Parts: sequence; structure tokens; C-alpha cells
Amino acid sequence: MTSSWARTTGFVYLLYFLTAIAGQVLVSKHEALPGKTINFISVGLYVLLGVLFGRLFWPSSKVLSSIAVLFNFAGGAMTLLALHTGRDAPANPLLFFGVYCLLLGALILRSTFLPRVLGLLLLAAGIGWLAFLAPWHPRLLVISIEILGFVSEAALMVWLLLAGVNEQKWIKQAAA
Repeated sequence: MTSSWARTTGFVYLLYFLTAIAGQVLVSKHEALPGKTINFISVGLYVLLGVLFGRLFWPSSKVLSSIAVLFNFAGGAMTLLALHTGRDAPANPLLFFGVYCLLLGALILRSTFLPRVLGLLLLAAGIGWLAFLAPWHPRLLVISIEILGFVSEAALMVWLLLAGVNEQKWIKQAAA
């Protein structure tokens, strides 16, 4: 695993961010077809990102990494189903996304090649996304959760783009 692989993951993360935001903006402006098309592309990038993260965190834990990929796929499938049918998915994609963030946070904490603060941020975001699903959450909490989720994921994305991973530590952990 090289830092270029991690930077590629960061770049796909950036593309996912941009397409997800663009798709939501278009849908909110009643540009349904272009918005839906871009949202389909966004989900494809999200699934690709899951595969890339699965490989990146393989040395941290093969089992947790594999489970994280499965939650990524399930969240992507629920989102695609909702986009395709125009109705709510059988399960809220945030359920899978929240668990996915928790798993990524745990994988980062188990890793030796990324800063632990990124793992703590993703754990907090995962808890936030799961709390978001609670029917009793106050409106102020919604904004806080969205900000926390954006900041934690943006921090990981920017770290991967600019710093990559500590290659020596990744190789050492992969060999263990």
C-alpha cells in the first residue's frame, strides 16, 4: 500500500462529496432528472470508496474491514433502491452509513498509519448518524450531526489527499 493508493482513495472521496452535494442541490431546485442521474453516479462512487477503504484498512482488521464493505454496499443498495423507485427504501440508508462510519472509526483507531483523531471523529459521526434516526431528536441536534458528519469525513478526505498514509507503518501492520 502506498500513499498514492491512499491519495486515490481521498480523490474518490472528494468526487463522492462533490457529486452527492451537486445531486442534492439539483433535486432541491426541482431538476429531478439531472439530480437523480448525478445521485446515481454518487452512489457508484460511494460503493467504489467502500472497496478502496476495505483495501486500505485490510491490515487493521480483515474482519472489520470486510464488514465495513458490506455495510457500505447495503447503504448503497438502499439508496439506489430509493432513487430507482422514487419511494423510501425498506431501511433508511443512514442506518448503514452510521454503522459504516463507526466501523471506519474503529479501523482507524486500530491502524498505526493514520492519526487517531480521525478515528475518534468518525466514531462520533457514526453515533451522530445513528442518533439522527431516533424519532425524538431535536432540530438543533440535526444541524450539529450534519456539521459533525461533514467535518469528520472532510478531515479524513483531506488527510488522505494531502498526507496519504504512513507507508512504513502500513507495510509493517500488513506484514504482522
